[in-house]
Amino acid sequence: MAIKRHNPTTPAQRFVMTADFSGLTKKKPEKKLLSVKKHRGGRNGQGKITVRHIGGGNKQKYRVIDFKRNHDDIPAKVEAIEYDPNRTANIALLSYADGAKSYILAPVGLNIGDKVMSGEVIEVKVGNCMPLVNIPVGSVVHNIELRPGQGAVIARSAGISARFMAKEGNYATLKMPSGEMRMVPVNCRATLGQVGNVDHELISIGKAGRKRHMGVRPTVRGSAMNPCDHPHGGGEGKSPIGHAGPLTPWGKPALGFKTRNKKKSTNKMIISRSKK
Repeated sequence: MAIKRHNPTTPAQRFVMTADFSGLTKKKPEKKLLSVKKHRGGRNGQGKITVRHIGGGNKQKYRVIDFKRNHDDIPAKVEAIEYDPNRTANIALLSYADGAKSYILAPVGLNIGDKVMSGEVIEVKVGNCMPLVNIPVGSVVHNIELRPGQGAVIARSAGISARFMAKEGNYATLKMPSGEMRMVPVNCRATLGQVGNVDHELISIGKAGRKRHMGVRPTVRGSAMNPCDHPHGGGEGKSPIGHAGPLTPWGKPALGFKTRNKKKSTNKMIISRSKK
């Protein structure tokens, strides 16, 4: 999907870049695959803000995505490619031979009329979902499970993919989008190909109001606050933060501080960390 520039009729429009949505073929979503999405403004059941900078935004409904892909050995036809306001990737509407319908993430190269399938032993082609044990080494995959039957949790955003590097015993080695090398059980499922909407990273929001439409409220710098509100606050004029490194509003180290538990049981699955 290409990127669309706008004529600078206003100062904000000068910097706005949006997707042109030329690859989408259906405007209205499938009603049976929608569910209610409540806006809580970042507040928990007590009304306290637990996630900052959330509020407002356009009303949305959640598109139920089939991340498990367990409708096995039944061919499905791609009926439409749709926009999903809840994620960066576009979604594809599948119509199965038995009458069922579902949404999946639309990979690069998947077009209307294509046939896809999920199962143990099926054809190796873009959009098909199968266990890693049956996928050739060197393939590009997305929508990857970490535990068998859990549903895909890795490589799901626009333009993202992982590389299947090796297969040994009960584990497959994947190179994650971050550069991390990680082992995953070979009976976990993955979908062949790269997630579509690759040009999403080129989009420029352009103006503050567009962020508010997305439900994102303004962020205030800690250095602009008082000492009672943020560790970076206080001082006369523009002052340094006064700490060895940047801190969160609650005094925890931020920006590069490693937060992963050194005793976490899945550490043994990570061969090498990200180089970023």
